[in-house]
Amino acid sequence: MSKKTSHNIIGVHITNRVRNVPAVQAVLTEYGCVIKTRLGLHDVAEDRCSPNGLLLVEMVCEKEKVDGFVKSLKAVEGVDVQQMTFMHD
Repeated sequence: MSKKTSHNIIGVHITNRVRNVPAVQAVLTEYGCVIKTRLGLHDVAEDRCSPNGLLLVEMVCEKEKVDGFVKSLKAVEGVDVQQMTFMHD
């Protein structure tokens, strides 16, 4: 029987990017070895850059590390975290 593995996608909404991104970046660096994909999204225009952003993170690791990553991000002011986990063989 094959072992089920999880595919973890974490959505991170960051408000006041200029102030809050350094703390988020520190968490990303701490968990960098288990982050497979990282995609950052935010609005841009010629005359401004959005103060908010969305980060999508794909993680390849055990549940305990995902939980630690999510907990660390939730501790950052101005950050909201949502999580999707897909199980597969």
